[in-house]
Amino acid sequence: MAKLVSKTYGDALFELAVEENRVDSLAEEIQMLTAVLEENKDFEKIMIHPEIPLEKKLQVVEDVFKGRVSDALTGFLRIVAAKGRYKELPGIFAYFIARVKEYKKIGVAVVTSAVPLTGAQKQKIERRLLDTTQYKTMEIDYRVDASKIGGLMVRIGDRVVDSTVSSKLSALTASLMKISLESEKEGVQAS
Repeated sequence: MAKLVSKTYGDALFELAVEENRVDSLAEEIQMLTAVLEENKDFEKIMIHPEIPLEKKLQVVEDVFKGRVSDALTGFLRIVAAKGRYKELPGIFAYFIARVKEYKKIGVAVVTSAVPLTGAQKQKIERRLLDTTQYKTMEIDYRVDASKIGGLMVRIGDRVVDSTVSSKLSALTASLMKISLESEKEGVQAS
């Protein structure tokens, strides 16, 4: 449900940004606002508290954000608060930023390796990702996971390319188990 809410509101915000030709400025504003809200967790407690009347919450949004963020974003925050969806705001903003990155052809990848990669290796990976995708630039989060033993695992959105040694060993183990089960089954049937 939360994912649907994030998508619905995030899409509406994105369409507004495109319509008003404010994709970059709104994205910048949202990233700044996300950081501020992250530092001020008590504000969320006020906005989701069941005993605080809606009118008071809407007034708080006006008092806190009017003149500090664009009128469009203030209005959006009022709508989110009025619909009782303030708790979904981080998801909405994350979805919006992801839409902006797709719109601007910025790929976001997570690359996991067993050992830290050198600068040259990272450049080679980035070049390969740019050559094999439709993206113009890449934001890559490099992670180290010694359990991978060797190789790389690359995740872009919900697509995963896993060429790690650990995944190959798992596949080999599964294949051997299948062969073992099939030969046991044949042995039972022959008896």
